Amino acid sequence: MTAKGKSKLAEITPRTAARIAAVQALYQMDMAGTDVNDVIAEFIEQRFEGDNRDEVLATADRVFFADILRAVIRRQREIDPMVDEQLATGWSLVRVDSILRAILRGGVAELLDRDDVPARVAINEYVNVAHVFFSEDEPRVVNGVLDKIARRVRGHEFVRRVTPS
Repeated sequence: MTAKGKSKLAEITPRTAARIAAVQALYQMDMAGTDVNDVIAEFIEQRFEGDNRDEVLATADRVFFADILRAVIRRQREIDPMVDEQLATGWSLVRVDSILRAILRGGVAELLDRDDVPARVAINEYVNVAHVFFSEDEPRVVNGVLDKIARRVRGHEFVRRVTPS
C-alpha cells in the first residue's frame, strides 16, 4: 500500500477494505495462478487475522471480499471483453498493469453482481481503490471504464428523473 493510501486509513470502511483485499487477491491469482478458494483461505487466515495481519485489511468484510472474488471468476469471460471494448484503441486488458486489471475486473464484477450497491457508489469505491495503488492516470482510467460499463449494464440508474413543475 502506498503512503497516500495509508493516509486515508480512518476513511476505510469494511467494504472498502474488502475491495482493496480483493484487488490484492485478484492480482495474486493472476500472477501465480492460485485457486480462488486457496486465496480466500490465505487472506482470512493470514492477512485478516494471524501473524501476518494487515492493519487495513483486518477490518475487511470477509463475505463481501469472497463474493467479489467469486463473481470475477464466475463472470470473467463476460467481464474481460466488456473492459476491452472500453479501453483506448490498441489496448486490451492483458496489456494493462496487473493491479489496474484487478481493479477493473473487481469493479465490473460488482456492477454485474451486486445490485445492492448503487453503480455510482461502486465506481467511486474502485476509483478510491485505484488511488490507494496509483498516483498517476490510472484512477481516471478506472472512472472512465467503469462509468461506461455501468451506463450499459445499469443504465436505469443514470436516467434523469424530471420532476413536474
